[in-house]
Amino acid sequence: MKYALVTGGSGEIGQAICQRLASDGHHVIIHAHHNIEKARLLAGQLIKDGYSAHAVQFDLTDFEQTSAILNELIQDHPIQIIVHNAGIHHDAPLAGMQKQQWDDVINVSLHGFFNVTQPIMLPMMKTRWGRVIAISSIAGITGNRGQANYAAAKSGLSGACKSLSIELASRGITANVVAPGIIKTAMSEASFPAEKIKQMVPMQRAGKASEVASLVSFLASDEAAYISGQVISINGGMV
Repeated sequence: MKYALVTGGSGEIGQAICQRLASDGHHVIIHAHHNIEKARLLAGQLIKDGYSAHAVQFDLTDFEQTSAILNELIQDHPIQIIVHNAGIHHDAPLAGMQKQQWDDVINVSLHGFFNVTQPIMLPMMKTRWGRVIAISSIAGITGNRGQANYAAAKSGLSGACKSLSIELASRGITANVVAPGIIKTAMSEASFPAEKIKQMVPMQRAGKASEVASLVSFLASDEAAYISGQVISINGGMV
């Protein structure tokens, strides 16, 4: 049984990823910061369903706190699958964007990636098997009005994973990016009415969180051992 850490595991996409990885036979560590109760409820449900999981709470923008908790977690079992799914929005045109809006988004998505990945890297390398998967966004590929901070953070994940894929290839570790388009969640439903989605998406529907989870599941499997350094879009043909 491999140990998988999913950051932002209490959100809708994060939950779908946790459920899929658990059903694949992994022990899933469900990370949350503010929504720890949702993470604990998910872990309890997964255990009730016969899977293996537990929830963990930390602020991934705090390197010292994150390192301390992860170093404790990997004492007995190295984390061999990391899915960095955590991310936030603070949208505004750059001309009117506050520095805190820029910093907050970069800190969670990009600095958070370093903070959770760096402490587990050497133990993962010793096992000579690992999967690093970052959840990006179509905004990281195309840019988006009012999201210079978000697009910068998400595109930064692509550069980080492409570099990691080169550094870790000889150790049997892959590093890839999943870039969803419009995925059906409570947040996206408020922002993208059905008619707008039909205009924007060639498939004329929003994607499902379970479809993102299926792609993550494949990239985390042995079947994807020769896929590394890639940014894989899942967006219904938008780009």
